[in-house]
Amino acid sequence: MKPNTALQADESEYSETQWHSMSLEDVFERVEADESGLSTEEATHRLESFGPNEIRSTDSVSPFALFVAQFQDFLIYILVFAALLSLGVGLLPGYDPNYADAVLIFLILFANGIFGFVQDYQAEKSIEALRKLSSPEATVLRDGSKITIDSTELVPGDLVFLEQGNAVSADARLIDGSGLEVDESALTGESTSVSKFSDPLDEETVLADRSNMVYMATSVVRGQGKAVVVHTGMKTEVGGIATQIEAVEEQETPFQTEVNQLGKRLGSGVIALIVFIAVVQLLLTAASPLAVLLVGVTLAVAAVPEGLPAVVTLTLALGSRRMVERDALVRRLSVVESLGSVDVIVTDKTGTLTENQMTVETVYFDGETYDVTGTGMETVGEFRRNGTLIDASVVEPVLRCGAVCNNAERAPTSVEKDFYGDPTEVALLVSAAKGGFGIGSSSERRREIPFSSERKRMTVVVDEAPGSSFSAGMVEVPSSVSASSSTTAYMKGAPEFVLEHCTHVLESSGLVTLTDEKRAEILAVNESFAQKALRVLGFAAKHVDDPDAPVDDIEDGMVFLGLQGMLDPPRTEVEQAIADCRNAGIRVVMATGDNVETAKAIGSAIGFSPTGALTGADIEEFSDETLRKAVESVEVFARVNPEHKVRILEALQAKDHIVGMTGDGVNDGPALRNSDVGIAMGIRGTDVAKQASDMVLLDDNFTTIRDAVAEGRAIFDNIQKFVNYLLSANAGEVLVVFVGVLIGTFLFPELFASQSEALILTPVMLLWINLVTDGFPALALGVDPKADGILDRPPRDSHDSILDREMVASVVSIGVLMTVTGLGVFFYTLSSTGQLLRAQTLLFTFLVVVEVVRLQMIRSRYNLSLFSNRWLIGAIALTLVFQLVVLYTPLNQFFGVRPLALADWQVIAVGFVAFLALNLGVNALFDRFFD
Repeated sequence: MKPNTALQADESEYSETQWHSMSLEDVFERVEADESGLSTEEATHRLESFGPNEIRSTDSVSPFALFVAQFQDFLIYILVFAALLSLGVGLLPGYDPNYADAVLIFLILFANGIFGFVQDYQAEKSIEALRKLSSPEATVLRDGSKITIDSTELVPGDLVFLEQGNAVSADARLIDGSGLEVDESALTGESTSVSKFSDPLDEETVLADRSNMVYMATSVVRGQGKAVVVHTGMKTEVGGIATQIEAVEEQETPFQTEVNQLGKRLGSGVIALIVFIAVVQLLLTAASPLAVLLVGVTLAVAAVPEGLPAVVTLTLALGSRRMVERDALVRRLSVVESLGSVDVIVTDKTGTLTENQMTVETVYFDGETYDVTGTGMETVGEFRRNGTLIDASVVEPVLRCGAVCNNAERAPTSVEKDFYGDPTEVALLVSAAKGGFGIGSSSERRREIPFSSERKRMTVVVDEAPGSSFSAGMVEVPSSVSASSSTTAYMKGAPEFVLEHCTHVLESSGLVTLTDEKRAEILAVNESFAQKALRVLGFAAKHVDDPDAPVDDIEDGMVFLGLQGMLDPPRTEVEQAIADCRNAGIRVVMATGDNVETAKAIGSAIGFSPTGALTGADIEEFSDETLRKAVESVEVFARVNPEHKVRILEALQAKDHIVGMTGDGVNDGPALRNSDVGIAMGIRGTDVAKQASDMVLLDDNFTTIRDAVAEGRAIFDNIQKFVNYLLSANAGEVLVVFVGVLIGTFLFPELFASQSEALILTPVMLLWINLVTDGFPALALGVDPKADGILDRPPRDSHDSILDREMVASVVSIGVLMTVTGLGVFFYTLSSTGQLLRAQTLLFTFLVVVEVVRLQMIRSRYNLSLFSNRWLIGAIALTLVFQLVVLYTPLNQFFGVRPLALADWQVIAVGFVAFLALNLGVNALFDRFFD
């Protein structure tokens, strides 16, 4: 292998080279190449040294890692501890391990892991499917010949050829170009194409203004050129952004943090409860240490919410699947709920709020302004003056000039695009097509005088069929224009530059001299268009005798035709979606790379307040504290780069906001990863944005976010219902065992002195109760419909706990009522029959019936009827069937229960009615207290 060259002698120095400020000679010297290109041998050596030209993906799917991650949760650890306790009983003299208890617990653990793994794995695979199936190709100069290679084989020093429609595959310094324009919206956020030139620039020139550089992930929309590659792979600007994304640590969502804290609190509570009860039993009762240990194991099983991880995971999974049906692909389950807690959305403008397609909205001709309807690539639209429909032929000269002086073209039907070319020129073709005009076969181009940043205009010379030129039908022709000529020069460009070359103006009555007053009038119209954030072009034309005449002869003495004003229009549905988000208590903030006037104008059109709009330069000058104050009121940020977006997010998060960030470009990657919920666009979005996101909008529709917010809030409601249901049931079970043992020890000392029968309920009974009631009925809550008006309430405060004051009161009250009525059933049966097994069976069945019916009591607080969830009805019926199977089949031997007689069911019914009556009374008190 060839020794390392100076390119790699000092990697940091090379990577910091200011290529845009160097002369071409210095650039070639720095990359150790020349305009003859590289040899195949040298390119091979450099490929070995620099590696393939690709962006590394660190988000590859590891099935094993995804599966293991499902068990890294504090609640899971508690379940493992409970299972070990069940097995640990076998270490005591005279006792066998409780294998049934341990097996049931581990089955629950495994089911939870499968639920989470399947959903996470499918989401990751879906993201991989969104990636491009192949990398683009590049045309380079190797061994003195132009060849086409896979873009991954590009190396620093390669000479690449760029043409309209090409994707730019590496960072390169332009050598020369003919009318070269590049779409850099994915990198910089600029909605309009950028003209490229080879001249050196000032060293301080910012990325978006480096007109002599082309960058990976951008595309050529017009012209052609040649450039020398200076950076590939992770050393490109895109690679630098990807590196920033990798550097961001994966953070827990607020909901993940809350669930983990809940599990830790419950775990600590279980341990404290077992210790407390053990002390009470040892001090106040005659129970032996072995009996106390048995009670401790039972209480651990009763208190640990073994169903919580599985149901939370499945509820999130079901919610994420519903969101996929609404075109939102969730990459992390926990983000589903977090989206419902978002109170600020920071959104890019280009392609997210807007169509990312320039559209002509206004035409000026003969002192009148005409509105043009229709957006995007649709060639159907109308021309209106003061709301009145007019014949498009009135503005034909302006439309025709825009179509002829144009390098855009229709794409073949075999590709997905409608047009090839610069978005501005595409907009001119579309506006002409709306009027029924185009180049057709009546014009043949003879010459092009290209646009440049100095000239600010472009001129083409075409041969036209008789009667098709701009002056057909004119009453008067100036002396500078030969009416007999069929060769016409058409010009478009910045209005003030076009006007400098005009001596006449075309009006409906014919040609008139362009006076100073007329010129001022046109410039005033141009200024009014610009204030509306329109990009304005002026149009002019004249007949020429010699297409090869000097440029000045061709372009002087033009006839001014009119103006066309265009912009990247907002999506039609966005304004309502933003209003809905704000109605739901969510601030929407725009952060774009466009200039401030464009951002303010677009923002105003869709409901943003332009007051106090800030730029990236302002952000750089602000201290962290100043920026934190500003983000609380500013809704529009313009000229921002990736670092600015991250600072905006950090400032919002420092003010305790839960922030969602939408975007589709490479420049959005770091902010997407840093945000609480990163939302990428699936159609327009770059791979970098998708990989950095938590959720991908498959339809690129901002309204999908509104629907996802509603879905996220509904999911949290369902999880809160389940937590209420589960914890109140567990509280009842714990109190039943604890209070029952204490009461039983005093009322039936001889019976409860037996170590083998010193339990109100056995661990396997409690596991069955938790499994059957936390199973199908609780899972059915995951598909509960959304409550009415779910978007009319504010987002949940990030500091609010799932266990709020009302829920704690509900859990305690229900637990107490279950204990009172359940133990009433138990001790009534025990005292009247003297049969502990019968009393246990009645209590066992009573708790199952009470817990499944109590589900509707919880749902009624959300104004949901029983019949609004057919799955819940089926789940309750299935649970009761399972309970009957346990009672009346040989399974009763495994669970240590006996079949119930009719008289036993009557006792259960009395206890159930008492529970309902007491519960209704407590709910009435709660309604008065908490409302």
